[in-house]
Amino acid sequence: MARIEGVDLPKNKRIEIGLTYIYGIGVSRSQKLLQKIKLDKNIRVKELSDEQIIAIRNILTKEYELEGNLKRTENMNIKRLMEIGAYRGRRHRLNLPSRGQRTRTNARTGRGIKKTIAGKKKAPRK
Repeated sequence: MARIEGVDLPKNKRIEIGLTYIYGIGVSRSQKLLQKIKLDKNIRVKELSDEQIIAIRNILTKEYELEGNLKRTENMNIKRLMEIGAYRGRRHRLNLPSRGQRTRTNARTGRGIKKTIAGKKKAPRK
């Protein structure tokens, strides 16, 4: 089993897809990495030799910020936006979309679900 950046890669997946299980690596970054090492992207993770795993690990640690460090950096950026009082920081604080999406009909998770009662009759006045 290949373990890179503290993540166990799935054995039966192709290496191109298996690398995407690491936070901070998508398909395009995975493809560029495999081209740099000159590895076939169709090799399964379980077929990798120890030298190939070490080569992948070395490039990832030298060139990319991944997993915990990347998450920490993202959280620090969001906290900075909140502290300086930026619009995006306020949206983060209120748990609302920060990139211009509409909130009138969507964004239920952030706004919470409001219960509407259709056709409810008002109590008669006395």
